[in-house]
Amino acid sequence: MGTLYIGVTSNLNKRTYEHKSKAVKGFTERYGVHMLVYFEVFEDPITAIAREKQLKKWKREWKIQLIESQNLEWVDLSNVLI
Repeated sequence: MGTLYIGVTSNLNKRTYEHKSKAVKGFTERYGVHMLVYFEVFEDPITAIAREKQLKKWKREWKIQLIESQNLEWVDLSNVLI
C-alpha cells in the first residue's frame, strides 16, 4: 500500500486516464499513484468538495478501512469504468 490520493472530478473516466497516462504533472505522477480503488458519486459539486475536504482530514487508517469496506482486495476499479 502506497500513497493515498483524494480528489474531485466531474469526469472520472477522463481523470483516471490522465493519472494512468501521466498526462498531467503533479502529485499523482510524483508519487506513482495509478490505481483507482475507491470512489463516491455525488449529484452536485458542492457536496463532493465537502466530502473531499472531510476525507482529507481523516487518519490514514480510517481511509484504508473505508476502501476495504468496499474493495477488500484493492482491485483497480478504473477497468470497470470504461
